[in-house]
This record gives sequence, C-alpha cells and structure tokens, in this order.
Amino acid sequence: MCLSNEIFINPFTDFGFKRIFGEEESKPLLISFLNDILPIKDKIKS
Repeated sequence: MCLSNEIFINPFTDFGFKRIFGEEESKPLLISFLNDILPIKDKIKS
C-alpha cells in the first residue's frame, strides 16, 4: 500500500511542461533550464 502523496508530472507533455515551468515562482528554474540548452551567446539574464 502506497501512502505517498507524490504525483508524477511528465515534463515532455504540454500540460506537464506548463505545470512545471509556467508558474511565476518557477521562473528561475525555467531560466536555468533554458540557459542549459541554449548556446552561450544566447544566455538569458532575467
């Protein structure tokens, strides 16, 4: 029997990506994610 309240959100779906990165409080996480995948010349500062 599982008593955990954890929910898996798949970031590869539109819903999951928006749920994880679309909130104002997750803006630093989104910026960090984008900077990790963008070329150095296109870095986001804020």
